Amino acid sequence: MAPKRPNGAGAFPIAVETPAPISPDPAQLYAALDLGTNSCRMLIAQPKGSQFHVVDSFTKSVQLGHGLESTGKLSRTSMNRTIAAMRVCKQKLDRHGVKRMRLVATEACRRAKNGANFVAQVSRETGLKLEIIKPEEEARLAVISCAPLVSTKTEQLLVVDIGGGSTELVWIDLTKVPKRERPHAIMRLHAGFKSDPGPFAAAKVVDWISVPLGVATLRDQFADVEDDAARFALMSWFFEESLEKFAPYAAAQAREGFQIVGTSGTVTTVAASHLGLKRYDRTKVDGLRMTSDQIDKVIRDYLSLGPHGRRSDPRIGKDRQALIMSGAAILQALMRLWPTDRLSVADRGLREGLLYQQMSADGVLEDAPF
Repeated sequence: MAPKRPNGAGAFPIAVETPAPISPDPAQLYAALDLGTNSCRMLIAQPKGSQFHVVDSFTKSVQLGHGLESTGKLSRTSMNRTIAAMRVCKQKLDRHGVKRMRLVATEACRRAKNGANFVAQVSRETGLKLEIIKPEEEARLAVISCAPLVSTKTEQLLVVDIGGGSTELVWIDLTKVPKRERPHAIMRLHAGFKSDPGPFAAAKVVDWISVPLGVATLRDQFADVEDDAARFALMSWFFEESLEKFAPYAAAQAREGFQIVGTSGTVTTVAASHLGLKRYDRTKVDGLRMTSDQIDKVIRDYLSLGPHGRRSDPRIGKDRQALIMSGAAILQALMRLWPTDRLSVADRGLREGLLYQQMSADGVLEDAPF
């Protein structure tokens, strides 16, 4: 079943996570792999109309960036964990016969002194060729994956991708784009932030920033602070200070016509907690809209639980509990700067953007909105 679309959002969801009814032709398959600071994620998908069907997927917490803050290098243990996960990805790609793929690495490999050597090691040991992408491309791919969640009423859009090692923010002005075309205008950013939109009205990227602080790196910077509440407050204010060079930082932003789209495990976990889900359900989370007050209530609940309570909370999960407060600190800082009654939760991101980019380049998406 396709994820539910929020009112006013675009009419073309990127992905429908239901397996194809028959084994797809390998020639029609595409793969996207995102190796981040904390997780290795892969999707294998088949184009269908203007959407795509997910045929297979893989997600594993590999903690590639563990210890990177203190040493500047990827540790041998972290690299071994990651290579083991990459071997599983290789097996899935071979089993499905996938030929078209894009496999990318982000902040941990960008920052590590031995990042390039690790990429070469992955190639030698698994046969998979990783590409270390620049922050600008990472931000752009996250933006286009979230286009279906953009409301036709939105005039100013902030897309936030909270990763393990970095956080990307992109501010987009849609005031000159006709209302019905606004989600489509975001899709047309697939060719680049400064690409020629042709005969279409352009979505203007006002500014973007890649902050080298994500849920893992921010947590590690304040690991020596023992008090839970104090550590959270310090993380939130420290992240806010890192946004001083972001152009819209000082601008007073009215709630009317303003939308934030948040894509990350932090945002989806906060949404699941808000809904009281005991078991994660993507169809209920993806596209959900939350207010500043609702987000603040969830974060206050997390703080009142304390570290022990969060570890046993089924809404947070074992993989997320160690990172949820650093992610919540980032989210709180953003909502403090730009309060909104319309934060859209996106259970999608870099992988979906990579798939869309490949399929768009090959012209296999029908009725594509550009």
